Amino acid sequence: MSYTKFIAALVRANSSNVGKIRISPARCRSTAASTKSQEEKEQQMDGCPVVETVPVELISENKNAANTQLSKIHIDFDNTQEAYKSKGNIELLRSLLVFKLCTIDLLVDKNKELMDLSKKLLGQWMFEKLMKMTFYGQFVAGEDHNSIKPLIQKNQAFGVGAVLDYSVEEDLTQEEAEKKEMDSCVSEAEKESPGVYIKCADHREKKYKAHRQFGDRRGGVISARTYFYADEAKCDNQMETFINCIKASGGASSDGFSAIKMTALGRPQFLLQFSEVLVKWRQFFNFLAAQQGKSQMMVLEQKLELEQLKSCSCITLGVGDKDDIENWFTGEKLGLSGTIDLLDWNSLINDTTKISNLLMVPNLETGHLEPLLNKFTAEEESQMKRMLQRVDVLAKHALENGVRLMVDAEQTYFQPAISRLTLEMQRKFNKEKPIIFNTYQCYLKEAYDNVTVDVELSRREGWYFGAKLVRGAYMYQERARAKEIGYEDPINPDYEATNRMYHKCLEYVLEEIEHSRKANVMVASHNEDTVKFTLEKMNEMGLSPTENKVYFGQLLGMCDQISFPLGQAGFPVYKYVPYGPVNEVIPYLSRRAQENRGFMKGSQRERSLLWKELKRRVLGGQIFYKPVY
Repeated sequence: MSYTKFIAALVRANSSNVGKIRISPARCRSTAASTKSQEEKEQQMDGCPVVETVPVELISENKNAANTQLSKIHIDFDNTQEAYKSKGNIELLRSLLVFKLCTIDLLVDKNKELMDLSKKLLGQWMFEKLMKMTFYGQFVAGEDHNSIKPLIQKNQAFGVGAVLDYSVEEDLTQEEAEKKEMDSCVSEAEKESPGVYIKCADHREKKYKAHRQFGDRRGGVISARTYFYADEAKCDNQMETFINCIKASGGASSDGFSAIKMTALGRPQFLLQFSEVLVKWRQFFNFLAAQQGKSQMMVLEQKLELEQLKSCSCITLGVGDKDDIENWFTGEKLGLSGTIDLLDWNSLINDTTKISNLLMVPNLETGHLEPLLNKFTAEEESQMKRMLQRVDVLAKHALENGVRLMVDAEQTYFQPAISRLTLEMQRKFNKEKPIIFNTYQCYLKEAYDNVTVDVELSRREGWYFGAKLVRGAYMYQERARAKEIGYEDPINPDYEATNRMYHKCLEYVLEEIEHSRKANVMVASHNEDTVKFTLEKMNEMGLSPTENKVYFGQLLGMCDQISFPLGQAGFPVYKYVPYGPVNEVIPYLSRRAQENRGFMKGSQRERSLLWKELKRRVLGGQIFYKPVY
């Protein structure tokens, strides 16, 4: 009895009956919250104008040590002397110049054309000098892993670590990008028999099919790097680049991070199709839960009664007979309690399942789903396996080099597969400490669902949960694609809703850290209010920065007034450190200019703090100030 029949039933079911997961405002948690007292009075810490402290209780991993005292920390983000003590005056002037240029629409809109013109007029050598004095020097650490070491060492001296990110990108035209995307997201069978493909596509989710008008995934995206598939050799080269980045991170510090993207490691066709299967699998669970009257319950309280599945639900849908269903739900862990929840349901698709059994296409004659393998070439099957192997190789290198690996989030039509593959890596490599970190995009309506389900799985299986929380980089593209193709907009309605979602997810993970000390989170945000919210919750919960459970992250060249005060107060804080040759990181620099245009126009705060510190130094006689470390 294959699970293909179960998903096939969903194809035949009325989609309006598929209930949506509802999350109650209450926490979906299996452990009780602990309580503790707090001191209200804040005292000034001697010798440090950045932080204020009062004693509060620490909830330690050892429950007997619950009365241990730590200091409640308040960070002064207006203290420019501390924020910019790692910067010389020339660096402050460069920041002011670059941020000012980013507010000029003509320069930002035509930045690539202007850079190309500058290269022709000045020549390559002078152009590179100019870039290193301005945009490149502001946002990029250097050309290779050797040249970036001085900057990394300087930042470490002021309490700021590094997440290394090799930021070289292809400079493709829109037409070239669209062609590469369609070639890599459509199978050979679909290309050879487009009529058959269109007929079969009636039962496919629109969201998880390639569409030429959105083939250039760079459209509307200013804060994320984009990879396009060319061939397997290029994926191998990109894997080697990631390996070099991991090794460089391990050599530069003892607690570094490195970032990877799944779309750099293989053909995206697999990510699309696996994502669709995972989503249909979850939809069918919701459908069965609704049949049993449980659609309004919290996601992890929805438990399907096995007897009802055997006696009526599945058989009524024409999935199989009672013996088939009983055999299907019989296993080491399934069915012992007489119920199945979402995590049990998800485990039916596991890392031992053959790839050919994960990918399905509808058969309109039988009404069932069939493995895509018999629609695939041997090379396509091999490409999928090699993608999984590359991911495994990178995780092993991270473990060997003492580096934590962050898997970046991508578009929602790839993300279910990316998150599932990352979760499988976490189950394998996070048994003793957090090595693999998944990224959660909090502008998504389903962000809280995803966080709570994954945290609960880590708790049940006993591995270390690692998360990076971001707001998200693909909002405009995702909204335009959903509207044009005709599926529900996956993005929260407005920025405030995204803020609430971010804080809700963050608070949930912080509470998990408070309870078990096995969860870890990076607050990847330039939003000062979010950072303050995190510090407030850490103080309330007695979470000490020295435990290294809560990290902060910002981009190199941005928001130093957040990063460096945090680092000097003892919090684990990291800069995303891009590096690569000048000519090859121009697409990255182009995006930074566009991102900073909105950032600087929306807030003058960073520029005003830079001016304040520069004036303080000049009036104080520190005209030739150089950082000492």
